[in-house]
This record gives sequence, C-alpha cells and structure tokens, in this order.
Amino acid sequence: MPGKMIDIKAPDGGAFQGFLAVPEGGGGGGVIVLQEIFGINYFMRETCHRLAAQGYMALCPDLFWRQAPGIELSDMAEGDWGRAFALYQGFDMDQGVADAGAALEQLRGRQGCSGKVGAVGYCLGGMLAYLVAARTKADASVGYYGVGIQDSLNEAANISGPHMMHIAELDQFVPPEAQSAIKDGLGGNAKVTIHSYANADHAFARTGGEHFDAACAEQANARSSEFFAQHPA
Repeated sequence: MPGKMIDIKAPDGGAFQGFLAVPEGGGGGGVIVLQEIFGINYFMRETCHRLAAQGYMALCPDLFWRQAPGIELSDMAEGDWGRAFALYQGFDMDQGVADAGAALEQLRGRQGCSGKVGAVGYCLGGMLAYLVAARTKADASVGYYGVGIQDSLNEAANISGPHMMHIAELDQFVPPEAQSAIKDGLGGNAKVTIHSYANADHAFARTGGEHFDAACAEQANARSSEFFAQHPA
C-alpha cells in the first residue's frame, strides 16, 4: 500500500507530520523510523515501505519540524550537505527524543497496531534510537551507525527493552576511540547487542549513497529483521 503523511501531536502542544506506511493487511506491530540529517527523504520512505512489506506499521516522524518542517534533502546533492549539517547543529536532541516518543505512542494507539512498537534509526537517528531505548517505552530498538553515543553512556542503565547497534568500523563520524568507548561501556549490558562491520563506512546501509555496501547492508538488515522477530514490535 502507498504511504501517506499523517499528523502527530507534539508533546508540548501543536502538531507535526510523519510518513506512514502500512502492510497490505492494514495492521501489525509498529516501528518508528528515525531519520538521518536529511529529513524524510527517499531512503526514509524506502525504509518505511520495506518494514511495511515485513508486516509492520512504519512511521517516520519529521524531527526537523521545529526548524524546517517538511524539509527533504539529498545526500547526493552537494548543496544539501551544508543545510543538513546546519539543521543537525541546531537540533535539540532532548526535544527530538520527546517528539520521537510522542510518535511512538501515537503509533502504538493507532487502529490496527498490535500495541507493540519498536524503533530503528540511522546516523542522527541511530543516536536517537539509543536515547529512545533509554527514555521511552519502546519494545525494541535498533540503531545504525549512531553518532555521539559515547557521550551518553550514562543513559544505558535506563534501557528498558532490547537494543541492537550496528557499528561501521571505518565510520568517519564515529572514530575508533568512540567505538571502543561504546563497546567498553555497553559490552556488559544484557539489553544491548552490538554488531561491528570491519570494512564499512558511515551510512553503509543507505541505498544509493556514496558508502553503500550491499553485503553489509544485507547482513545488518537481516539481523535487524531477526531481532524484531525475536523481540516483537
């Protein structure tokens, strides 16, 4: 079924939008898709459709709405990178997590949803997926190459549901010392599963991107699918 934009109630009043894709049957478990720094673009919509094909109601909230609602940027357009980084630098992480939590709970209560809702995020969204795991009632969560997690390891004790991380060892935005800190800080946490990809760079799962790695993306996506199947969302 084709996806559509829906309204999401903001936790502090007002509303913002999100892209929703649902399975052919119209219902199932829920997954919120947490964006990269490019807004709800082709990859975010593609991810929602892929999850819908697996039987999930997938909702990608517009987390840049407080700065530039409805913005859609491309990782392949040179001029868009500057705008994307400016939005990232102006992004309020705490407010973003609150907005993501509002989207999660709205999806949980949506007609057709099983009541189980997880989260998956990429880049900025990978960091958000980690914080969502710690600050919301997400049933399960997955983060791809999250940026900045090493600075929020104190949140790990609050993770309530199972959380999976995909780390790219050649990630230019998560240097080796940050990767080591993450693995050392979270390695003993029974709620956290970490997978590391030796030859992969940042955004290896973004189809069509500069560092897209089909083999690593396929492996990571398969692990994520199995993870959500084991810990139903």
